[in-house]
Amino acid sequence: MNKITKRVKGEHSMRSINSGPSTISSTRSTMSSEIGETRNYSFFTIRNDVEMEKIAARKHNTRLLLDSKTCATMRQMRLIDHGNLNKFIGMSLDAPQLLSVWKYCSRGSLADVIRKATIQMDGFFIYSLMKDIVNGLSWIHESNFEFHGMLTSKTCLLNDRWQLKITDFGLREFRTRDQFHVMDRLWTAPELLRNDDIMGSKEGDVYSLGIISAEMITRSSVFDIENRKEDAEELIYMLKKGGLQSPRPSLEHDESLEINPAYLHLVRDCWTERPSERPDIKQVASQLRSMNSNRNDNLMDHVFNVLESYASTLEDEVAERMKELVEEKKKSDVLLYRMLPKQVADKLKLGQTVEPETFDVVTLFFSDVVSFTTLAGKCTPLQVVNLLNGLYTIFDSIIERHDVYKVETIGDGYFVASGVPRRNGNEHTRNIASMSLGFVSSLADFRVPHMPAERIKIRVGFHCGSVVAGVVGLTMPRYCLFGDAVNTASRMESNSKPGQIHISNEANEMLMSLRGFTTEPRGEVIVKGKGVMQTHWLLKMDEAAAPKNYKREND
Repeated sequence: MNKITKRVKGEHSMRSINSGPSTISSTRSTMSSEIGETRNYSFFTIRNDVEMEKIAARKHNTRLLLDSKTCATMRQMRLIDHGNLNKFIGMSLDAPQLLSVWKYCSRGSLADVIRKATIQMDGFFIYSLMKDIVNGLSWIHESNFEFHGMLTSKTCLLNDRWQLKITDFGLREFRTRDQFHVMDRLWTAPELLRNDDIMGSKEGDVYSLGIISAEMITRSSVFDIENRKEDAEELIYMLKKGGLQSPRPSLEHDESLEINPAYLHLVRDCWTERPSERPDIKQVASQLRSMNSNRNDNLMDHVFNVLESYASTLEDEVAERMKELVEEKKKSDVLLYRMLPKQVADKLKLGQTVEPETFDVVTLFFSDVVSFTTLAGKCTPLQVVNLLNGLYTIFDSIIERHDVYKVETIGDGYFVASGVPRRNGNEHTRNIASMSLGFVSSLADFRVPHMPAERIKIRVGFHCGSVVAGVVGLTMPRYCLFGDAVNTASRMESNSKPGQIHISNEANEMLMSLRGFTTEPRGEVIVKGKGVMQTHWLLKMDEAAAPKNYKREND
């Protein structure tokens, strides 16, 4: 990469400058690996006296001769040190394509910032960026460069301090063969489009300033092109045509933006159809100053305040979201613990395997609704669902007061266990017996909503024995109990009578050892698959025999 430092007479080809045998002296720097590329730019690192520095190289589709005027222009550009003009470094002559090299701005172009919404632009932020553009244009308009000519939100760059710098000014000789994308012409003034003028004018710069301002105000792309029915070529045709219906960007904005109405009027003045009616850059600067006469001009202080406010708001929002997350987690845990035992669910949440477990003595309960098939035949499917929902809601409220686990419900069948998965000594039979009596007594006041005259009765049976418990399935895991005791408990229910609690001899012996329960022998009963069994009826429970108040672990 060559940096031209001395005036010459006559013309010299690019190759002569690159090779050195000329009266132009130059300093040479070496560009290292390419770190990025866009349609118009390549990005490199360059080693300066201290460290590696990033640079932006604009591509030019030309191989014209560099005369003394062009060389003088480039020397002048290298000397420019203005806060709102991007630093011109030099020309790269060794590349296959001619490159003009500029200082790299870390936050990218204004168009990128608007598109990515990397910061929330408020009224003061927009004012500050507008002021930076006007300051840069003021210097250009008063210099030998006269005007920029291709000002867009893409040629307005932002450094790490949010200072806006105009780039790609000067070097108008290279534009004659540069290829401009149709989108890049949307910032061009109508009179320049009609004349196919790619050089530009001061009035054209002011027009472009208005279009850029609209992008900042609406926080959208140029003309909000993505949401328009016309494409870029159609828009340019309409701009060339002009007239009262000539399109302009919308200035509709969020009310929270706090934009000075005078600023909106200034933007509209900047893109007036007739160039002579547009304000010059001095008038624009004067009007901008009058809009902010009583406010601090330091954008960085403002950005820090905005970020501090945003951080505070973000902390509050994160805290609120965390609170909501905790509440939702509690709700999901309650639901999960209703579907699976808590200790089992906790292991599954941690991704741990739930090993099958043997329980030596537990109490297993079954119940079903007497003549449910006949009753269901008199109801619609929806009425059946409502009936069972009402019935099971009552049963669920009863089991909440006992140390039991509802294994499953199948139709009108209700399967409950105690002593599994939570071992509770010999209290499992007491809890099942108390719950069974509660189930039967609760039906005295239960009414079928659509058949008030009907009375619901249930058959109940329970048995004590050993089981193996484990989780079955992956997609919809279920906690299941296996063993002969499950079949025996089911037979106690199927051989029971309406409104009665049928218990096995093993369950009766457990209740007698606990005291406080009244049972009576039923006698010998032939049980399918078991033969003759001695069974009993559970009649009542003394108040002193009731299980102590029980509170679930997940409540």
